[in-house]
Amino acid sequence: MRLWSLHPRYLDGAGLLGLWREALLAQKVLLGETIGYRSHPQLIRFKNTEDPVLYIGTYLYYVYLEGVSRGYRFQKEKIIRYSPALKIPVKKGQLEYEFRHLLRKLEKRSPGKYLEIKDEEVIEPHPLFYIIDGGIEDWEKVKF
Repeated sequence: MRLWSLHPRYLDGAGLLGLWREALLAQKVLLGETIGYRSHPQLIRFKNTEDPVLYIGTYLYYVYLEGVSRGYRFQKEKIIRYSPALKIPVKKGQLEYEFRHLLRKLEKRSPGKYLEIKDEEVIEPHPLFYIIDGGIEDWEKVKF
């Protein structure tokens, strides 16, 4: 499961569809509707909020908006609840790490998208997040 801290606009079609499915799964986990993934580290930042289902719903809402803007037919009614007013901090180092991670994936899977975003100087977070100083988040499983 990868719940990107990056803005969904950076994802290729396969990545965006995967994110939609994985965030819906995360919502089920946070609702207690599934046994698996309950201890997944990607869920920590949502579990640490006062209302994890509201925050994952807000995360999903922005993925939904990106999907609709690209012509996908994501079903908004699958989102339990959301509030565009919500924000969660994300460390700058986490965003940079995820961007490098995504570039490695895109270079192989979607060269056009890779070329489109590879020279980004300012990495935009997913709209649920705001950037704070710091390195990679403690919950991240660093692969490179």
